[in-house]
Amino acid sequence: MSSLDQKSPNVLLQSLCCKIIGKTEAEVAHQFQYAVRVIGSNYAPTIERDEFLVSEKIQKELLKQRRVADAALFSELHRKLQTQGVLKHRWSILYLLLSLCEDPRKPSRDASFGALIAQALPRDAHSTPFYCARPQSLSLSHPERFSLAQNPNSMGTSGVSSLGVYSLNGPQILLAGHQTAAESLRQPLGSHLAWNLLPTASPSFAPTSRGPLLPVITSARSALRQQRDGDSNAEIGEATLVRDILYVFQGIDGKFIKMCSQANCYKIDEKVLLSRSLRDTSSRLAELGWLHNKVRKYTDARSLDRAFGLVGQSFCASLHQELKEYYRLLSVLHSQVEDDQGLNLGAESNLTLRRLLVWTYDPKVRLKTLAALVDFCQGRKGGELASAVHAYGKTGDPYMRALVQHILGLVSHPILNFLYRWIYDGELEDTYHEFFVASDPTVKTDRLWHDKYTLRKSMIPSFITMDQANKVLLIGKSINFLHQVCHDRTSPGKIVPASKSMDSPRDAAELFADQEGAFQGKIDAAYFDTSKYLLDVLNRNYLLLEHLQAMRRYLLLGQGDFIRHLMDLLKPELARPATTLYQHNLTGILETAIRATNAQFDSPEILKRLDVRLLEVSPGDTGWDVFSLDYHVDGPIATVFTRECMSHYLRVFNFLWRAKRMEYTLTDIWKGQMCNAKLLKNMPELSGVLHQCHILASEMVHFIHQMQYYITFEVLECSWDELWNKVQHAQDLDHIIAAHEVFLNTIITRCLLDTNNRSLLNQLRAIFDQIIEFQNAQDTLYRSGLEELQHRLQFEEKKRQRQEEGEWGVTTVQEAKESRHVQEFQETIPKMRSQLRILTHFYQGMVQQFLVLLMTSSDESLQFLSFRLDFNEHYKARDPRLRASLGASRGRRSSNM
Repeated sequence: MSSLDQKSPNVLLQSLCCKIIGKTEAEVAHQFQYAVRVIGSNYAPTIERDEFLVSEKIQKELLKQRRVADAALFSELHRKLQTQGVLKHRWSILYLLLSLCEDPRKPSRDASFGALIAQALPRDAHSTPFYCARPQSLSLSHPERFSLAQNPNSMGTSGVSSLGVYSLNGPQILLAGHQTAAESLRQPLGSHLAWNLLPTASPSFAPTSRGPLLPVITSARSALRQQRDGDSNAEIGEATLVRDILYVFQGIDGKFIKMCSQANCYKIDEKVLLSRSLRDTSSRLAELGWLHNKVRKYTDARSLDRAFGLVGQSFCASLHQELKEYYRLLSVLHSQVEDDQGLNLGAESNLTLRRLLVWTYDPKVRLKTLAALVDFCQGRKGGELASAVHAYGKTGDPYMRALVQHILGLVSHPILNFLYRWIYDGELEDTYHEFFVASDPTVKTDRLWHDKYTLRKSMIPSFITMDQANKVLLIGKSINFLHQVCHDRTSPGKIVPASKSMDSPRDAAELFADQEGAFQGKIDAAYFDTSKYLLDVLNRNYLLLEHLQAMRRYLLLGQGDFIRHLMDLLKPELARPATTLYQHNLTGILETAIRATNAQFDSPEILKRLDVRLLEVSPGDTGWDVFSLDYHVDGPIATVFTRECMSHYLRVFNFLWRAKRMEYTLTDIWKGQMCNAKLLKNMPELSGVLHQCHILASEMVHFIHQMQYYITFEVLECSWDELWNKVQHAQDLDHIIAAHEVFLNTIITRCLLDTNNRSLLNQLRAIFDQIIEFQNAQDTLYRSGLEELQHRLQFEEKKRQRQEEGEWGVTTVQEAKESRHVQEFQETIPKMRSQLRILTHFYQGMVQQFLVLLMTSSDESLQFLSFRLDFNEHYKARDPRLRASLGASRGRRSSNM
């Protein structure tokens, strides 16, 4: 253990006092006792405890010393420190580090700080010491010590002098400046003295490596108020008004100029006898104090409000900077009315009201802008606050535009940090909801892409376009989708070559100002790299495009040989009542159909997802009504094939399956007619009925063929080709999802499955039912005819056998019986003909109504479908509503519109 560690705290404190003051232990006994009392007290410094502002100042110090790498490392370590709960007083540690970073080799450090401690000792034991924000940066000269010696109680408990200087980190006192500065500033300074007056006034105020050195004035609030409240009976002159105006500039009521709460402005006491010109000039100057109070009130109310967020704190920091420059000007003006010993010069001062008007012209313009900005930004935070600041930058005055651009740089810097973390790491650390990307932690992983991340449109800064905001949202969403859904462990740095640089507020303002240049380039680069990598992962690891093609082949009946064979195998099962079906039997038939067709060559990953599904059973349903194919989706591909999409596929499959069944049924009808035509040729009484069946079947075949052509080629194939082209050229996953949704919505609409075409769909289903009725009627006809034919053939065969045996072929009784049987059969033929005539009448009426609905549809493809269905104008001749041409109908609709 070192000798330093073995010493007690008191010994170390006494050694520190000796070192600072430069005297022996006996000579610093009084100061040592005071230091012990101060350390044992709970005094707090008067600066604002704002961790963000201190960290920003440390980074600026490092950047001024050209230590960019250290500044970046400090920012990263500070960010990690904020996420830990180990330290409770991070601000105190950061402030200590900031104080320790001062160069110990500078001569002003020990001398000024020692003089401050030695001279600031109170005369009584109950007074409170004053702590500056940066005591080591203040230089105390002889006039300062003299002023403190003349008024030892001037350091009140508030710790704020009458000028109340507030730097970026909080209030600091204004002490008297150097003699050379005061002397040089007593000369006429010209009309351009404003914010930049101080650095050019004297070498004593030149900026050091640590930033601009604040000029200091020694009077504290109590001493200034004693001066202000002096002899009221003295004659009121311009010098007295100048003193009052300087108080008002700081928001402090003067002796004769005070704040009127009712009028919300500074007013001169009406009892004071002043000329009109002096009164008007003073009122104009007092407006500067009112503007100062407005800005100061906003910063005081918001600086400690953590819910205001980082953007709001940056805005307050920018206002603090402007106020600091304003206080520097006030310190220069104050030096014009006091000599080096802090005594009032009175009439000897060169400072007049007219000169104040000239010197405060530019500060007043700046404060007006700040006050208007404060009013406009009330109640705003985050990106909305940045938009408000940006709106004030659209001015033709380059001076004011530079001011707003400087503030915008500070305000937009946190937004840029949010944006970089989001697009390069996928991290969203937005505690106070300031960023325009919002996250919902309650959303589960399967809905991450659709619902977890959204845009807060109110928080999108006006200097960021909606297209850029959407790309920013998509970049971070893609990174999180890769990590959480695709379980891809590739680091974001390998996906996007991040150019993360610790941009300063000025760089942030320039970057956002260059919308079409650097900023757009960074967004586009991150967007293209991330989206391309995500699509490659989905296609390579999860076979997204193969699954999309499988949907087309199986659920949209694109695999013709498989669908036909499956329907052949399922026909006996599906003809049974729906309540007698079992899913495992249908699944076995499905596997048989796969092994017997080209479907067997598909990927096992696709075939294992294909399954059978039975819909809800209604009374009287057969297997045809409840059977459906199903395709199981999970994992990342479920983001494209959502539940809504699969529901659409199910609806389309049921429609296509029903239409395919009609085609299959008409094929069976045609085969029955071809096979039975020759057999029933010997029954001439059936020729008329059979001819009627052939005509009706031909009408139905034509109708179904045209509908199948329309569905297969004009709806499915055209829509699929458009979808596939969009998918091949898609730049991100959202483009694929959008194209897929458009594809499904198109086929839902054009297959008459939407709400607008419900009447058309109902009419089409009624036509399909008539086809089933016709099949049943024809089967009954052929069954009856074949039975009668079989009976007649058997009668003739028996008759021939008896003749061969030498007997009569038929007896009178047998012949009478056979005649009665033939007559009974012939009596059923008119009933069959009547049934077919009724069926034909209902069918043609439904088709006719269907054509009318097609003609009145707004979809031109449906209008042309009506033309193909009635190509020979058979229905047109029967219904006058169908006689209007397509062009005429379109013309009427356009005129009605």
